[in-house]
Amino acid sequence: MRLAPGARTYAVPPLALAIPSLFVLPPAGVALAALGCFVLWFHRDPEREGPDSGVVAPADGRVSVRRVEDGRVRVGVFMNVTDVHVNRAPEAGVVASVDHRAGAHRPAFSKESERNERVRITTDSYELDLIAGAFARRIHPYVEPGDTVARGERVGHVSFGSRADVLLPPEYDVEDVRVAVGDTVRAGETVIA
Repeated sequence: MRLAPGARTYAVPPLALAIPSLFVLPPAGVALAALGCFVLWFHRDPEREGPDSGVVAPADGRVSVRRVEDGRVRVGVFMNVTDVHVNRAPEAGVVASVDHRAGAHRPAFSKESERNERVRITTDSYELDLIAGAFARRIHPYVEPGDTVARGERVGHVSFGSRADVLLPPEYDVEDVRVAVGDTVRAGETVIA
């Protein structure tokens, strides 16, 4: 199983503590082993086969759609704890900037999440925000300014719950969106517009 970078950072401590704990305090050892295995499972990074055209979902999860101040359309994907948390490029493009903004850690599905910590990946045609949630503490971008990304290519991941929002290019309108609020999507595979 392929794992997202950083999986070992979070999994090794509980797994290492589980071994001696199994001999000293078996219930604690079992709990630590289970926690370490959960962390490895959470950071899974499966292969995906994407479509040849369209804007694909940047994350696994449930969809929200809204029009923003400048009239453009933002499609958000809330990642539940059971979803894959590796994020993918919605379209091909050249990365113009990767900006980190410190902030709060409110639930990613709430309106208060606008002030949450985030990494914004701006390309020549769209913006992708990786947003930390209540339990997410690390956003790991994989790209840098100047990188060329393909549709569905891995661009980062958020550890432990989050949301990914894609601000569609200006030529897309609400009528072009192919998913509805509450739909479940898969990163790099589901066409959202």
